[in-house]
Amino acid sequence: MKLPRTIRLDPSDTNVFALAAAPGEWAVTGTFAFVDATPEQMDNKTQLAFKSGWLGLSSFGFSTFVQVTVVPEGEDEAAARALATHLFEDYGAPDMLMALTAAKSEIAYAASLCDQPAGTLLAIEREMTEDGITEKIRVMPRPDEDGGHAQIWSLTEDC
Repeated sequence: MKLPRTIRLDPSDTNVFALAAAPGEWAVTGTFAFVDATPEQMDNKTQLAFKSGWLGLSSFGFSTFVQVTVVPEGEDEAAARALATHLFEDYGAPDMLMALTAAKSEIAYAASLCDQPAGTLLAIEREMTEDGITEKIRVMPRPDEDGGHAQIWSLTEDC
């Protein structure tokens, strides 16, 4: 099984989110955190978390990018239990059994997004629409196995 794991490419997450996830946390999309919010109710940092944040499952902070990672045995269950506790304590799930069911569903959805080779980076984009929240997942493939880099410019002679 593969799951998203938070990654920090630069320190910007610590500046743009009220709480930044630490590198290496298992993550889910976390869209449920914004279901009852409206853009007018969100401060700037919450709006940024809404627009582009993955929810880390240790700190419950946000990360701009996650990396597809193979999950060591048992860590997916630990992540589900941590999320269930969060859903019960902070989101008012009626009981731990329902919280665990919801958490496992979130983990399964996150795993379904990881149908990419390990190491692939993922980003999320959310927006409010008339039909509710929509989310899009952007996939950023790993560089070639030989360590090649993407070409971002070329040189041409002046005419």
